[in-house]
Amino acid sequence: MCPYCGADPSTGERLDTQAILQEVFRPKTMTKGESVMEYARQRQGIVVVLSIVIAFLLLAGLHQYVTMRNAKAVTDEPAVPLTEITDLANKRDESAPQPMPQLDFPYEGRPQTMRTFIVEKGAIAPPPPAGPPVPPQQTTTAPATPPPTR
Repeated sequence: MCPYCGADPSTGERLDTQAILQEVFRPKTMTKGESVMEYARQRQGIVVVLSIVIAFLLLAGLHQYVTMRNAKAVTDEPAVPLTEITDLANKRDESAPQPMPQLDFPYEGRPQTMRTFIVEKGAIAPPPPAGPPVPPQQTTTAPATPPPTR
């Protein structure tokens, strides 16, 4: 049987390939629920768009219901003062810096791992810290010559 035209190569007779396929591959009988799921599986984009539209309409309806209910519901009670909700007197100063929390780094008992420095190429060591300033001594010697400039 020719896969392109469905004819028998020896006789040239055309066969009904659809009937053969139905006989070999019997269609599965589906329930209504399975057929709906198969339809949705084939057309996922439509299902997603419809789901979004339905969700939007439900939210719009809920918003309308709440708005109408709030417009009708009036209370005779006085408003609740803000001091009952929050105590503004005990509020911390927000502009004050927060204290640094205690950080315990796990360095497995070897503090050298925490003291690793990255040295850049061409970097020079900083000069050692200078001692306390020494007051100049009063001498009567000739002034020192300035160092040569480069």
